[in-house]
Amino acid sequence: MSLKNDIQQLNNRLDSCRHKLDAAKTRGDSAMISKFTDEVEQLTKQVNSLKNKAEYELNKERKILSDMPFYRELTKAEQADLGKLKKSVKGLVIVHPTTKIGKALRLEAMTGFAPKPF
Repeated sequence: MSLKNDIQQLNNRLDSCRHKLDAAKTRGDSAMISKFTDEVEQLTKQVNSLKNKAEYELNKERKILSDMPFYRELTKAEQADLGKLKKSVKGLVIVHPTTKIGKALRLEAMTGFAPKPF
């Protein structure tokens, strides 16, 4: 979650700098314009770097899950008692289709991934 929070904070700072840059442009203050232009460029680079890192981590996790030998959609009964299912299958990872990883895997329903059949 830290990566997500860092991206959000940088986006907030970037938005603030853009507003200050617009205000400086309306005043015609060249010193402030150059300062905020440089800061906007720097923040944009940082945001892009963090977004690429987040995408890399998501793809790494997607690759790990797709390489697991066994996966299947969970039945309604299994979904109702996930705790029991997780205790009975070692290494089980459950992915919901509306999460980022679920969207990356293009899942239609709640799916379980495991190293052994379940």
